[in-house]
Amino acid sequence: MRALWIRKHGGPDVLEVRESPDPEVTPGHVRIQVRAAGLNFAEVMARQGIYPAAPKPPCVVGYEGAGVIDQVGEGVGDLAEGQRAMFISRFGGHSSVVVVPRHQVVPIPDGLDFEHAAAMPVNYLTAHQMLFRVRRIIPGDRVLIHAAAGGVGTAALQLCRMLDGPLGADAPDNPYRGPDGARRVTTFGTASAAKHDYVRAQGCDHPIDYRSVDYVEVVRELTAGDGVDLVCDPLGGADWQKGYSLLRPGGVLICFGFANGAQPGRRNLFKLLGQLLKVRKFNPMDMMGHNRAVAGVDLGSLWEHEAHIHDGLRQIVAYWEAGHARPHLDGVFPFREATEAFGRLEHGRNMGKVVLTPDG
Repeated sequence: MRALWIRKHGGPDVLEVRESPDPEVTPGHVRIQVRAAGLNFAEVMARQGIYPAAPKPPCVVGYEGAGVIDQVGEGVGDLAEGQRAMFISRFGGHSSVVVVPRHQVVPIPDGLDFEHAAAMPVNYLTAHQMLFRVRRIIPGDRVLIHAAAGGVGTAALQLCRMLDGPLGADAPDNPYRGPDGARRVTTFGTASAAKHDYVRAQGCDHPIDYRSVDYVEVVRELTAGDGVDLVCDPLGGADWQKGYSLLRPGGVLICFGFANGAQPGRRNLFKLLGQLLKVRKFNPMDMMGHNRAVAGVDLGSLWEHEAHIHDGLRQIVAYWEAGHARPHLDGVFPFREATEAFGRLEHGRNMGKVVLTPDG
């Protein structure tokens, strides 16, 4: 098999394509010939050496992908060889062949190609977890989504729109309906000005250019000082305190990343430490007094929880089948062009999902 290896922590030059024997299938697992694999900011941080959960280099990262099942392990009776499937993996996904547990695999529906299927698991599972498990948004809520043009931001905007008016009543297996089907979720999204047309097309009501204005002031002005019900924040540092300050009673700040600690190229430990020092220690007494909450979402800590992983994967497929989930591909790059693919994320140039392919 071919895989994209991180030789050591560092800049893009540490990436290398290597060949090795195919892995053997084991009981309760399936083996998949990968046609496309997703790239996430977590893998950028892993390459730089600032992602604690990542394996030590040399290693192969990659959380997700799509391909064709070529072997089924003992005890797996509901999947078959030759079946198209998407998967989520605990690293190792940037390979042409993977072996993953049964509960981390779901069939790909007809009409969904490998590249778009590979773009779904991490982004839509993360958005689903934040919107419908942790906060459980309803029509009438206000949601602030940071990095709104990214993969998770795109997914969150689309799923928020699922609850608008009659769509809320028609959403597949959706128990989170408000009492008034005509009400909608109002979304605020931070993105550079050049990406505002894109985020509007994904359903963002109020794009905010964080580079030229203070998004806290803008949100307060747009809500007449009332604030929002949910903040989805992959930034970290001082932004977590800013988001918390925008919550109205019953609101939740959900932390799902620490992008402020990274920069393009090699890691900068001084920057990372500086951002860590800006993180506020949230006090439960303070949260009670304000009727606010702080939560975290990290798919990397949910691998053994089938109700979150397998059921979540099936749910996002249902969202796609109902027309609510439509992953947008920023670009598709073969492994040999991984440096350019990583650069799209590191420099914040991507709109939607960056996908890798083993061939070419």
